[in-house]
Amino acid sequence: MPEVTFRDFAAAVMSKDFAAAARHLRVLFGLGEAAASTAAAHFEAQMAGQGQGFMMKAMGLRTAVASGREDEIRPLLIDCFGLTDADLAAALAALRERYAAGQ
Repeated sequence: MPEVTFRDFAAAVMSKDFAAAARHLRVLFGLGEAAASTAAAHFEAQMAGQGQGFMMKAMGLRTAVASGREDEIRPLLIDCFGLTDADLAAALAALRERYAAGQ
């Protein structure tokens, strides 16, 4: 199976395939099914409500992840995906593992 990417997630959201979007977040963020569905719905609602400005913010997640700086990643996960508490911690850990330096 090919590796899941944020591009896959974005394509699913743009296609209104929220089941696929949630599946991608389960892999990318290490979330459970309900949390991934909620995060995908939050992302879509923010995108619909804020438009291009939101998409620019969401695209900033790539740069933040590449930096490895959790102080840059954390607010984007909160704003873009509505993650809090254990789900936020799980996503940070999953991103740290997936995108460790050199990968």
